[in-house]
Amino acid sequence: MKTRLSVLSGVLVALLIGLGGARVDMVFADRSEVSTELPLEDLRIFAEVFGRIKKDYVEGVSDQTLLEGAIRGMLASLDPHSAYLDRDEYRNLKVGTSGEFGGLGIEVGMENGFIKVIAPIDDTPAARAGLQAGDLIVRIDDQPVKGLTLNEAVDRMRGQPGSRISLTVLREGADPMTFDIERDVIQVASVRSRMLEPGYGYVRISHFQARTPEDLTEAIAKLEAEGDARLAGLILDLRNNPGGVLNSAVGVSDAFLTGGLIVYTQGRDEDSRIEFDAGPEELLGGAPMVVLINEGSASASEIVAGALQDHKRAIVMGTKTFGKGSVQTVVPIDEERALKLTTARYFTPSGRSIQAQGIVPDIEVARGELTIASEADADRVTEADLRRHLPNGAPESHEAAEPDPDETSEDPLAIDDYQLNEAFNVLKALVIFGTAKAAG
Repeated sequence: MKTRLSVLSGVLVALLIGLGGARVDMVFADRSEVSTELPLEDLRIFAEVFGRIKKDYVEGVSDQTLLEGAIRGMLASLDPHSAYLDRDEYRNLKVGTSGEFGGLGIEVGMENGFIKVIAPIDDTPAARAGLQAGDLIVRIDDQPVKGLTLNEAVDRMRGQPGSRISLTVLREGADPMTFDIERDVIQVASVRSRMLEPGYGYVRISHFQARTPEDLTEAIAKLEAEGDARLAGLILDLRNNPGGVLNSAVGVSDAFLTGGLIVYTQGRDEDSRIEFDAGPEELLGGAPMVVLINEGSASASEIVAGALQDHKRAIVMGTKTFGKGSVQTVVPIDEERALKLTTARYFTPSGRSIQAQGIVPDIEVARGELTIASEADADRVTEADLRRHLPNGAPESHEAAEPDPDETSEDPLAIDDYQLNEAFNVLKALVIFGTAKAAG
């Protein structure tokens, strides 16, 4: 005889972002019944362990605590993003997806029992404090995070705007650091833009909200109005973009493509594949593009970078992305509790899985700094220092020419953002090469 148990499944409704918390690329599902068989022998072992704990554990434990712990452990054993959401966690998730809450503005995941920073979000307390992608948070308010679930850690980091929190962080190549941060209301504009030079636009997308495609269109129109002409080239900056709404990522990709597959999701069943295609119109009229990515680019930003790369629409530069290529379905159990279950993977148009692989840039450019030459460089030997070196051959001048400060000063863009400066150089080369080809 076999026992059957109803489990929850449902239909895709929306893919939303959880700002300031765990990476939440997810769909919400309705409850409907799907029958599956459970082995009686395994249930007998579970009941035996349950009874033994109830009888012999050093302190009394309620049935609710044991059963909830069993559910949490079952989901936590699957992958870092599947979880059981109790009353408070489910409420916090819905608050997070609304896009406004008290917190730090940081996307996090789990790594070896510690909280790993996926990306700080632009213009939030976490970004202003100096947290970086790849940082490991080991203590929250002097309490170790080891042993906490991801949801428990996120819950501790959220709080009333104006309240303070202390984070102890490990960063590769540096001593442990402590950040004292004041929480704030997290409301982030997802699109920012500016002109780098006449004809060359720069657009940064910090995360993908429902309005991001419309905001992107407005930003490009504003740049073209500022230059009174179509853009000759564009840099799309997706660095430290932790992801967000799937439809938004599809819309942004569609804005630069004239057709073809953008992304597809594939679950366990063969017939669960869902495809997203681009329309015939694009914003730039084929003008060259460079996309900037780094290890803080995750999920929806990886979808955009992968689509533009596969269609050879843009040169992708920077460093390898985070590799978050899974979809989480939120299945309500009742009005107050839910499951967050990984149900599918993302694939780029060419069939590459983003999960645990990430997007590899066409041109790798590590994060770096441009430093001004110091007095130590005076020890370098040049041709002019060698004995009996040939003279220059130019007419002698009685007065040494004063160097033009404008000619000797370093490029401020290179100093402020080395990766962006390199991307800009490549973009200008693409524009020049394209113009030369057209002329020929």
